[in-house]
Amino acid sequence: MLSKKTQYSIYALIHLAKEYNKGPVLISQISKEELLPKKFLETILLDLKNFGIVNSKKGKGGGYYLIKKPKDINLADIIRHFDGAIALLPCVSHNYYETCEHCKDELTCGFRFKINELRDINDKFLKNTTIADILRKGNSLKKKNNQ
Repeated sequence: MLSKKTQYSIYALIHLAKEYNKGPVLISQISKEELLPKKFLETILLDLKNFGIVNSKKGKGGGYYLIKKPKDINLADIIRHFDGAIALLPCVSHNYYETCEHCKDELTCGFRFKINELRDINDKFLKNTTIADILRKGNSLKKKNNQ
């Protein structure tokens, strides 16, 4: 399950994607419109700034804005940044590998093999799903449901 921090970061990124190239957006606006706790959002946006996805401007007309294009921000990077491994078992993780305590032989472990297949499917899907894709899908669903 995704942590609240990861979920909120994705909602904030979607909001900023809607405003892409229109200028900075106030934290209070994102918080209000996306129903996210303002203090928690401040921490998340600072973390996203340090990660190199957003930047901020102080003063009048200030706020946060994307420095990467929405099509260049994928879910795999966001999830790994906030939650760590995407894999269900430590023995199949690309970035957080650990040997399993109960596995006698990784090379012949059927459970590990199947979870590894699932990891590859999830990883490909998440790497190929961008903030722009999510925004497009949301817009498409709004149009479909308003007919």
